Amino acid sequence: MSEQQPPAVTDAFSIRHAENEKEVLRCHPLMRQLRPRLGSAEEFLQRWHSQARGGYRLLVRWLGAEPVALAGYRLTESLIHGRHLYVDDLVSEATTRGQGHGAELLRYLKAEARDRGCEQLVLDSGLSNVLAHRFYYREGLLGEALHFSMNLS
Repeated sequence: MSEQQPPAVTDAFSIRHAENEKEVLRCHPLMRQLRPRLGSAEEFLQRWHSQARGGYRLLVRWLGAEPVALAGYRLTESLIHGRHLYVDDLVSEATTRGQGHGAELLRYLKAEARDRGCEQLVLDSGLSNVLAHRFYYREGLLGEALHFSMNLS
């Protein structure tokens, strides 16, 4: 009986943070699926640098060197939520949605939040994004508030 070989590293899924500019730039097309108003890759990189100074991190589910899902998040504190992990961005590649990539990222983020002493994991979702809402409910997140904003430009 032959022993099965593990998949090649290039074919294996992994979850790790994008830690350098090259990795962040690889995430730009995927982030644009969630944030279509986001401009060029250079603008994305500049925003990543700026937000990273405030604690923003980009967690990625990789297939080899290709991102298939990502979550931008930060640890923060507020009067309403206490210490919490806030998910700014969560998106899976459109062609591979429904394959568990987002659930894996959320599982990682929940553990990270607990390990860092957070009381909650919080995210906002557009009212029209009904498929995402179904996913969030399945993952144990509850709709507890409406988010209001005003364009000032």
